[in-house]
Amino acid sequence: MADEHPSAPPLPALPPAPSEEVQRIDSPEQYAALAHPLRQRLLFVLGLQSATISQLAAQLDAKKGNVAHHLKVLREAGLVHVAETRQVRGGTEQYYRRSARRMIVADPQAAGTAAMLGAVAQELDRSPREHSLVLRHLRLGPEKARQLAELLTRLVDEAEEDGEDQPVHGVLVTVYQQSPPEERA
Repeated sequence: MADEHPSAPPLPALPPAPSEEVQRIDSPEQYAALAHPLRQRLLFVLGLQSATISQLAAQLDAKKGNVAHHLKVLREAGLVHVAETRQVRGGTEQYYRRSARRMIVADPQAAGTAAMLGAVAQELDRSPREHSLVLRHLRLGPEKARQLAELLTRLVDEAEEDGEDQPVHGVLVTVYQQSPPEERA
């Protein structure tokens, strides 16, 4: 039996793309694809390993039809691709993978950011261990804010990973300027 959900339309025949190190997110289709927490969670999982719709549904506690639909949106936006196919019991099993190890959002949009934060919140809620969540507001000039963002990004990028048998930890880093309070009349 094929891994596709029977009610899901077949995916368009797109050629499998090789995984890239960095992918720049800058098209309307990509922004729209990022605007859903389940799609964000799919990207989290598929950045680490290839997986079928059934495997993703089980891991994310989601229905196969929902996973198939959201994978189709991600695939059409070029954010995931079919990394491998296997013949099983007369059907074809497709293994999906994120198109790039790292994604850089050129112009973050509120819907995509909210979806990502919602997905992170769901992951935190499901985390089997204590986690760290820190929010601090600092008064920084533009140069110091830029330096802090670069330092944090470098720390995350250069963090050395342990073996594949170790648990996965998510790291979310952002440095943003808080909007000023509105002038009171």
